[in-house]
Amino acid sequence: MSDSINELLDELPANNLTVKTLNALNFVLPQKWENVVGCDKTISVITGANDANTVMQIRNRMIELYNDRDNGYQGAVRFYRIVDNADKALGAAAMANKIGEKIGFLSFLNKLTPKADTTQSIDLCLKIVAELIAYSKLNGIKLDPIDFVSELRQNYTGSALMRMVALVCIDGLIPLGPDFLQKAQDTLNNQGERSFENNPVFAAIEPSIPSDNKIGFIASTFSSVSGWMDNLVSSTGLTPNTVFNHIGSFIEFSDDKLDFVAAFLDQSTNYFEHTGIQSVARKLILRAAQDV
Repeated sequence: MSDSINELLDELPANNLTVKTLNALNFVLPQKWENVVGCDKTISVITGANDANTVMQIRNRMIELYNDRDNGYQGAVRFYRIVDNADKALGAAAMANKIGEKIGFLSFLNKLTPKADTTQSIDLCLKIVAELIAYSKLNGIKLDPIDFVSELRQNYTGSALMRMVALVCIDGLIPLGPDFLQKAQDTLNNQGERSFENNPVFAAIEPSIPSDNKIGFIASTFSSVSGWMDNLVSSTGLTPNTVFNHIGSFIEFSDDKLDFVAAFLDQSTNYFEHTGIQSVARKLILRAAQDV
């Protein structure tokens, strides 16, 4: 995939498995997420600009801002990519070629290896920390876990909120069940530092965790965000079966194989990167529009 922000937007798929999955989870959001793709279209939707010259000026300025590494936009995209790349197994590319409008579950069963609860719990915690780091880079601020929860409650909308909803559903409820928060907390309490050994996400983000006590920061971040996640689940009535029923509308899965569903989605979707690029683009476009 390209490293240019305008090309990243132009290359976003309009309708693939990632988009289908996110659209299926739209029922959770108070304001529906819209999969806007293409650089010029995204500029028009966000700013309301329709004049070709104005759109061009905003596009040129956003490219300039993105290319300045001091702004942190590239760093945010990098972290969104890290999360998804770590989820993909070696057979993901071959499987993706076989994905169509309707997927027969059993034909892929022998290629899927569900993560153990411990690994899935650690991945959930690390994705939350990666989100905190990406958000910090995107906004040019240093956040502790408490600050991040405040930002999450007050400022997350659109693609950013969609990403967190997908995290709760795809990496929490489906693989770990309704008590996913307790399972993750128990893993942190009982497994400690050894549970992070050989984890590719931890290896990738560990240098950027803003604390000398890396494991403590991860635990503190998860503990702080748990309240927000618990409120999301309780206020919307989310359950593993609710999520499965919506996703199952376009993928043929057995509802007693939710751990395999999670493995399949890990291998076949990149919702963090997809919505992450959209979040970065929104921030960039609004700033660029002010400048021009």
